[in-house]
Amino acid sequence: MRIAVGIEYAGGRYAGWQRQHHAPSVQAEVEAALGRVAAHPVAVICAGRTDAGVHALGQVIHFETAAERELRSWVLGANANLPNDIVVRWAAHVSDEFHARYSALSRSYRYIVLNRATRPAVEAGRVGWVLKPLDVQRMRAAGECLLGQHDFSAFRAAQCQARSPVRTLQSLSIERDGDHIHFAVTANAFLHHMVRNLVGTLLPVGLGEREPGWVAQVLERRERAQAGVTAAAGGLYLESVCYPEPFGLPGRGPAELSAMIGVSSGPAVAQAWPSFSDPQGFR
Repeated sequence: MRIAVGIEYAGGRYAGWQRQHHAPSVQAEVEAALGRVAAHPVAVICAGRTDAGVHALGQVIHFETAAERELRSWVLGANANLPNDIVVRWAAHVSDEFHARYSALSRSYRYIVLNRATRPAVEAGRVGWVLKPLDVQRMRAAGECLLGQHDFSAFRAAQCQARSPVRTLQSLSIERDGDHIHFAVTANAFLHHMVRNLVGTLLPVGLGEREPGWVAQVLERRERAQAGVTAAAGGLYLESVCYPEPFGLPGRGPAELSAMIGVSSGPAVAQAWPSFSDPQGFR
C-alpha cells in the first residue's frame, strides 16, 4: 500500500532534506523512524527537497509498505523514534496514482526577515536579519513583475539541475508584522535557491539601494550575477503543498500556519491567479 505523510521540521541541524553519506539529513531520520514502525527498510519521496538550514511546516512524503498499521500508529510510532526537531503531523492512505512530487499542483514558501537594529537571539537560525529599515511598499511594487510565467534563470543557483528555468509564480505577498517582514510565495515549482534569491533581490529595493524597476531588468537579463545575494537559509520555510482534491489529504489553512510562525493574516499584495484559493505549496 502507499502512505502519504505530512512532516514538520526545523532544518538547522541538517544538511538539507536529501539523504547524504557524510552529513545528517531529514530524509535519513524520517526513513529510519518509519522503518522501525514498518519493521522493514522504508524509502520515501518528498514534495520538495529543502536545503541545509531550511525549515518545513508542511512537507509531504509518500512511501510503499506491506506492513499493516493503523494510521495513528504510523504517526505515533514515527514520532517516538524521531528527534525533537522533526515531527510527523499526519498519515493517510493514498492510491497508487499519488506521487508526493509529481502530483503536487503548487508549493508555498514563506521567508521571514527580522528587521531591526539588533541581531536575533531567540530567533537565531529561524529568521533572516536586516538591520536597516525596509520599505515594504517599494518591495511590493518591485515584486509585481515576478508574477506569472517567466524564465527565472536570474534567480536559480549555479548548481540547479532543473531542465527548464521556466516557472509560474502564482502569488507573492510581502507583509510587515512589527519587526518581522514576511515574504509568502506560491508557484507550480521552484528552482534551486529561487525563493532565497528572490528575497535577496527585493531587499536592496526595500533598503533604497535599487529602484523597483531594477527587479524587472534582472528578470529580463536572465543572468544570476545581475541579481541580489542569496538570503540566509534560516529564514525560509516550506509552508505547504497543494494536491488535487480527490486525493483527500489533510489541509493546513493560512490561519493555522500564520499562528505557528507569528504573522498576522493579511491579503495577498499581488496575485496572478485570483481563483487560487488554497495556497498550499513545491520545489
